[in-house]
Amino acid sequence: MDIQMPEMNGIKATKIVKNKYPQIKIIMLTVVDDDECIFKAIKAGANGYLLKEINAENLYKSIIEVTKGGAPMTPSIALKTLNLLRNPNLLDAKSKNQEEIKLSKRETEILIQLSKGLNYNNISDNLIISPSTVRKHIENIYKKLQVHSKMEAVMKAQKRNLI
Repeated sequence: MDIQMPEMNGIKATKIVKNKYPQIKIIMLTVVDDDECIFKAIKAGANGYLLKEINAENLYKSIIEVTKGGAPMTPSIALKTLNLLRNPNLLDAKSKNQEEIKLSKRETEILIQLSKGLNYNNISDNLIISPSTVRKHIENIYKKLQVHSKMEAVMKAQKRNLI
């Protein structure tokens, strides 16, 4: 299960699947290594948490491991999980320290379009602005959200309920 999916995020999907079919094993396979997502995914019932950088052989071993009752995790995820267990207040402190991000109406519209997987040209056609204007808005979004990719921007905006 991935965290970022078009219809529903993987954490909600995991919770639904586990409530209905608790015997099903779910491994989160994602690029997201955010503490809060890790915590929520495990709380929702994920049996493992792997980053997509994993090679095919280790992915196969992790699938076998989870079927035998294990809980495979990418080493960096395991470390973050241990740190969260040792210091549960870290999660609360991080969410309290998050400053409020203000996006313009146009930036929000562009982020919504990005979340649908649209490219600059499609967004410019839909919003009746030039592709270079779209690009400039996306640069501003990156600065405000402190991210470096469209995927990071969309995920952070969704996490902060900006879109």
